[in-house]
Amino acid sequence: MILKKFENNGICYVLADSENTVITNAQSAVDLLMSAKYDFDTKNIIISKELVADDFFILSTGLAGEILQKLVNYGGRIAIYGDYSHYTSKPLKDFIYESNNGKDVFFVSSREEAVKMITK
Repeated sequence: MILKKFENNGICYVLADSENTVITNAQSAVDLLMSAKYDFDTKNIIISKELVADDFFILSTGLAGEILQKLVNYGGRIAIYGDYSHYTSKPLKDFIYESNNGKDVFFVSSREEAVKMITK
């Protein structure tokens, strides 16, 4: 995994990149957050949806709740960007809507939107 630090509107964030899935469970999410915090002094993370385990987007697995609860409990903020149009689950769409109206977790279609959300 490669993390790169950026700044926008005076707010620092890291962009995570990898050839492999980065977030597979709660511990991998916490590890990502701790790397961002200790290596780059930020708790703001932007990551492609492609680097998040597919089970995350199946709410019945409980993975999304577990991961996001850990991140928020540790003070982390995350913006996950990608194409969500093929998901038909109403609970997932509602979850994404509610998250986007909060201040810690965002699901957006592009990296540029992710930067806007995480740095506002």
